[in-house]
Amino acid sequence: MSFTLTSIRRYPVKAMGGEALTEVQLDARGLTGDRGFAVADDDGRFASGKNTRRFRRRDAVFEYSASTTADGSVQVQRGDHGLWLVGDDDLDADLTERMGASVRIIREGDVSLQDGGQVSIVGTASLAWCAEHFGIDADPRRLRVNLVVETDEPFIEETWLGGVITVGDTRLELVERVERCRTVDVAQDGTAAEGRLLKPLTKARDMSLAVYADVVEPGVIRVGDRVARG
Repeated sequence: MSFTLTSIRRYPVKAMGGEALTEVQLDARGLTGDRGFAVADDDGRFASGKNTRRFRRRDAVFEYSASTTADGSVQVQRGDHGLWLVGDDDLDADLTERMGASVRIIREGDVSLQDGGQVSIVGTASLAWCAEHFGIDADPRRLRVNLVVETDEPFIEETWLGGVITVGDTRLELVERVERCRTVDVAQDGTAAEGRLLKPLTKARDMSLAVYADVVEPGVIRVGDRVARG
C-alpha cells in the first residue's frame, strides 16, 4: 500500500509562520533549514505559545512569518509592517517592541531547536476525521507539520510507528505521536483563531495528532512523491 506526499512546509524560524515548498533536501536533522533559528530572550528561553522550562509564551511571535530567499538567507515579515533579513538589528528591535521584552533571533547551537523528532507528518484522512468529529477547520498549518500525506484511513500514520517509510528516495523512521498544545487553537501561519481543537483532541486522542519521524536515509523529497512502508 502506498500514498502520495501532497504538501511540504518548512519553518525557518521556530514558532513563526512558514513557507510552502515543492521540494526540499532532507539531511541528518530533517528538512534543510527547518527550525534553524528561534526568538530567544535574555534567559535563553524561546518564544512560543506555551510556558515550559525551555519556552516562554509570547503570542506576538505568531504575527511573523519566515521564508528562505534564493541565496539561502532567511527573511522575516510582519504583515504589511516590515520585512527584514535575519541578523538585521531592526528586526530584533521590532520583535522586542512587539513582545515587550528584550529578545533576538538566534541560530541553532548545541541544543536542537527541533521538538520530539526531525520531521512531522500527518495524513489527510486524520485531518478530515477531526474536521468531521470536532466541527473545526482542520487546516494542517495549525499543526505546524512538515509533510502532509494523502491517506484513506484516519490515523493510519500512527500504525507506522516503530517502522520505516520511504518518501521518494529517502527513508524515515517513525518515532512517536505528536502531543499538541494550545498553539493549535491560536491565529497563526495564515489561519484564524479556531479555539475548538485542543479540548476535544485531548478527550478523544490524548492530545495527539500527527507523528514524528527521524531521517534514516537523506535525499530530496518532492510534492507528488510516493510514500510507502519499508
